Amino acid sequence: MSRAFLALLTRDLRLALRAGGGAGLGVVFFLAVVVVTPFAIGPDLALLARIGPAILWIGALLASLIGLDRLFAADAEDGSLDVLAMAPLPLELVAAAKGLAHWIATGLPLVVAAPVLALLLNLAPASTGALTLTLLVGTPAITFLGLIGAAFAAVFRRGGLLVAVLVMPLTIPVLIFAVAATGTALGGTVPFGTPFRILLGLSLAAMVLGPIAAAAALRVARD
Repeated sequence: MSRAFLALLTRDLRLALRAGGGAGLGVVFFLAVVVVTPFAIGPDLALLARIGPAILWIGALLASLIGLDRLFAADAEDGSLDVLAMAPLPLELVAAAKGLAHWIATGLPLVVAAPVLALLLNLAPASTGALTLTLLVGTPAITFLGLIGAAFAAVFRRGGLLVAVLVMPLTIPVLIFAVAATGTALGGTVPFGTPFRILLGLSLAAMVLGPIAAAAALRVARD
């Protein structure tokens, strides 16, 4: 079973990189959000430093949604999803492998790019470190919650908008506690560990419940 999981993970990573919708597109979108925002706000460095974590997290949230609508839809169109459903690997682990591959291809490059892009928003080193750590812990929650929307998008044609409609409300708690944890480095009254532990708990819960919910949706769609 572990070999089947690793084989599916490798397959999805290769497909994500070949399609050009993985790391490259996500980072470019992330960069576009960070670069355009200062032009809209103005040259106030203090303001940029204060709202910088929120800007970076909103950009990471939107960039993480890129490609989610095709996560199961592409396999449903060419019949690969039926083959995967009949394989010895449970659908929950199939969904988990696809989610992990999507995070490695899209979410992890955002974590790597965040410290560089934080310089454009005049973030202090402490804020940059807190931001990077929250992105590392929080972006998996976005991806694995996105599995639920991706599963429904596989049922309906052109379900890309459906993914955003379903996933965005679920990710609001992740966004709130991630920005709160990063804001503690800017002189907040709440200790960093409090919102960070909640963020970690949300991410772990999403990594467990997301594949289960996605597998249930796929089973209903096949029946």
